[in-house]
Amino acid sequence: MQVILAAGGADFHTITEDCRKALQNAGCIIGARRLLENLPESCTQNRIAATRPDEIMRLLRTSEAENCVVLYSGDTGFYSGARLLIPMLQAKEIAYEVLPGISSVQLLSAAIGKPWQDWMLVSAHGVDCDPVGAVMQGKPVFFLTGGSLRPEVLCRQLTDAGLGELPVTVGEDLSYPGQRIRKGTAEEFIHETFSPLSVLLADPAPGVKRRTPGFPDSWFVRGDVPMTKQEVRAAVLAKLAPKETDILWDIGAGTGSVSVELSLAASRGHSYAVECNPAACKLIRANRQKLGAWNLRLIDGRAPEALKELETPDGVFIGGSKGSMQQLVDLVLERNPKARICISAICIETVYQAVQALKGHGIEPDIVQLSISRGKAAGSLHLMVANNPVFLITGNCDD
Repeated sequence: MQVILAAGGADFHTITEDCRKALQNAGCIIGARRLLENLPESCTQNRIAATRPDEIMRLLRTSEAENCVVLYSGDTGFYSGARLLIPMLQAKEIAYEVLPGISSVQLLSAAIGKPWQDWMLVSAHGVDCDPVGAVMQGKPVFFLTGGSLRPEVLCRQLTDAGLGELPVTVGEDLSYPGQRIRKGTAEEFIHETFSPLSVLLADPAPGVKRRTPGFPDSWFVRGDVPMTKQEVRAAVLAKLAPKETDILWDIGAGTGSVSVELSLAASRGHSYAVECNPAACKLIRANRQKLGAWNLRLIDGRAPEALKELETPDGVFIGGSKGSMQQLVDLVLERNPKARICISAICIETVYQAVQALKGHGIEPDIVQLSISRGKAAGSLHLMVANNPVFLITGNCDD
C-alpha cells in the first residue's frame, strides 16, 4: 500500500498539482466530510469520512486499495492532523509521503499584500488559546480560528483586557468566491458574526521593550503609595524566576511595580495584583496601561479572602500581609505545595513571622538582606544616602 498525506489547500482550486494527481490516482480517500464532498467527480467515490488518527489507522490497515490518500485542509505542516498520524505510521512501519499545500496564512498574506515571515502563528481551532498573551510577544499574530473561538470571541477577549483599540484584520472564506477582508479594531468586531472559515491577524500590543528585570523607577506612575524600588524588584524577580507560562500572585501590590514586571516576564501566563487600597488600585491600573502588562489582573480586595477564587499560583510575592502572614502562606501552600514564595520585609517582626510561616510547612527559608544607598548631590560633592534595609525571605525558590 502507498499512503499519501495530502494538503487540500483552502479548496480544490488552491490545491497543488502533486496533490491533485494523488487524488486522481487514489483508490481510497480519507478525510473530513467537508473536504470529501467538495472533491470533483473524477476522483474515486471510495471516500471515507474520518479525522481521528486512530480511526484513520484502522481504515488504512483494513483497506484493500493500493493507493490511499489522507486528505487534510490547508497545509500538512500547519496545525494539521498529519502531525499525529505520522508517528503512528512510523511505528507500524507503513511507508508514507507528505505533500504540502497552501495554507490560510499564505492566502491572507497574499490578500493583504504583507509578508507573513515575521508573524507569530497561533491555533485557536478547537484548542485553548490566550490571545492576550500572544499579542504581547512583540509580533503580529495570526490566529487560525474555529469552533467556539471565532474572530469575534478573540476580539472580545482582547477588548476585555484593555486592547479594544488594537488593529485587527479578519479574512473570511479565503480563496472562495465570497472571500472578504475586513480591517478594524478589536472592539469594533466584538458584535460581528464571521464565517466559520475565518482567520484573524492582530497587531502586536503596545508595551515596553523587553529588558532585564528591574525597570527604572521613573517608568512607573508613583503617587503617595510605597513602591518596591528597582534593585529590590530585580532581586524579587531573580528569586521567583517566573517562567513564561506561570500563574503569579502579588499580594499587597502597592503601585503594581512588581506585578507589572511579573506579568511581562510571564507573558503567556497570568499575574494577579491583589490590593485593597483604592489609591494603590488606581496606580496599578495606570502602570498596567502605561507599560503594557495586559495579562495583569487587578483584584481589588483584602487578602487572604480575595485569593480564594484565583488560579493556583506557581509563584507568589508577598509585599504586604497586614498581619495575616501565616494565613497567606498556609493558603498558598495548600493550593500548591511547590509554589515559589518570596516575602519582602523591612521590620524584624515581619521577618520572624515569614520565617515561622515557612518553617511550619517544613520549608527552610532563605533570608537575604539588601542594603542599598543612593548618591545625592551635596554642592560639588556626592553623598551616599541609605535606604531602609529590605529583607527577602524565600521558600521553594531553589527547586
